[in-house]
This record gives sequence, structure tokens and C-alpha cells, in this order.
Amino acid sequence: MLYEYPFNERLRTYLRLEQLFQRLLELITREAKLDHHFALVTMFELIEVAARTDLKSDVLRDVERQKNLLDGLRSNPDIDQDVLQNIMDQLDQRYASLQSQAGRMGQSLQDNEMLSALRSRLDIPGGTNCFDLPGYHRWQHLPVAQRQDDLRRWGQCLKPLADAIFLLLGMLRDTGTPQRVAASRGYFQQSLPPSKAYQLLRLRIDPALNLVPEISGNRLMVTVRLLRPSADGCSLQSCTDNADFELTLCA
Repeated sequence: MLYEYPFNERLRTYLRLEQLFQRLLELITREAKLDHHFALVTMFELIEVAARTDLKSDVLRDVERQKNLLDGLRSNPDIDQDVLQNIMDQLDQRYASLQSQAGRMGQSLQDNEMLSALRSRLDIPGGTNCFDLPGYHRWQHLPVAQRQDDLRRWGQCLKPLADAIFLLLGMLRDTGTPQRVAASRGYFQQSLPPSKAYQLLRLRIDPALNLVPEISGNRLMVTVRLLRPSADGCSLQSCTDNADFELTLCA
């Protein structure tokens, strides 16, 4: 079972967006009306996160930073230049697509009358009933293929951001080297070199151990405390067992 812990707020936002994009892609492929309802709910969540005024700038800056880092490897004989060029092309494409997107992220969804009405009623318990939103009720009864086409079309405005986030996180995860570590009496701590700015911790633990890692950290130290679910599964309790797991630090 994999757990991830971001070391900065920017990466927290990226991971939240990634989770929402993955959920959206999964829900669109399904056929049930309820799945498609929650696909739209997920789109609204994405719009809310993407509405941050500095998000687009952060993503563009990170893509540009990766391009500059990789550009310095062009003369390295140990680097496969074809693979490097392929990654550089992907970064160029993601940058251009996101840069060319005018206006606020997801603005076209907010301009859609039916979707705007749906979004305004989601906070009301049972507020999306057929007598509240008859137009949305009709849409839910369209053929599956038509609903899926609509969802893909409506979500197209979010695709440049999704593509950039997926690529950046994939490249970040590739920078880490897994290492096997041991927690003594349910506790593990490791100092981090101040000269290297880690952004992401990845922890993989055997689910058969029935343990939950509580992770905390900063640029100088990372701490993992292992917890065990209570008998009724309603709470977590301290664990004093020795256990090992896989730890990966990504910069």
C-alpha cells in the first residue's frame, strides 16, 4: 500500500488535482447516471482548486524549470538523447497548451446554464431532484454514449492542466530511489541533507501488517509513526512493533 507525503503546499495542490483528475477519468468511463453525476461534482471540485490565481503560473514555472534542467543534459554521453528529446517535446507541448489557454480555468463550465444551476444546488441536501433541476434530470436520462461525450467535451477545458500535472508528478516520482528501512517499536526518523530540497516522500508498506503510517516532515527531518487500527476500526492506536517498509525521497 502506497502513501505519499508532500513537503510543500504547491505539491499538496498538485496531488489533490491529480487525485481529482484520476477520479474524473474513471467516472466518465462508467455508464450509471450516479457515476456521471459525481463526474460533474468532481469537475466542480477541480474548478474550485484551479481557481487559485497563482496555480497556472506555478505549473508553468515548474514545467519551465524541468525544461532547463533537462536542457543541461544534452551534452551528457551517458544520457539517451532520443529519450531526453521525447521528454523535452512533452514538456514543450504541455507548456504551450497551458500557456495558450485564455481566461480563468474552467470558465466554459461556469458559463453553461445547466451546469451552473447544478453547481449552485449541490450544497442543498437533495437539491438536485427532478423538480429542482428538470433540465439536468433530462440530461441524466440521455443515452450513455451521449452523456459520456458531453462529459469529455465539458472536461476538455481542464485537459491542459491535467496533462501538465500528470507529467510533472511522473517526472518527480522518477527522481527517487527506493530504500528499505526499519521502524523500531513503531517509530522511524531520518535526517535530510540541508543541501537538497526534497519535495515528496513515498512510503510503501505491506497491507498484511495492518499498520497505518503517520508521516510528518520538513526540509531537515522526516518522521514516521506507525499506528494500528482499533478492533472496531474506528480509531488508530500507537503501535510498538518493529516493522520495515520502503521509503523513497523525491526531489
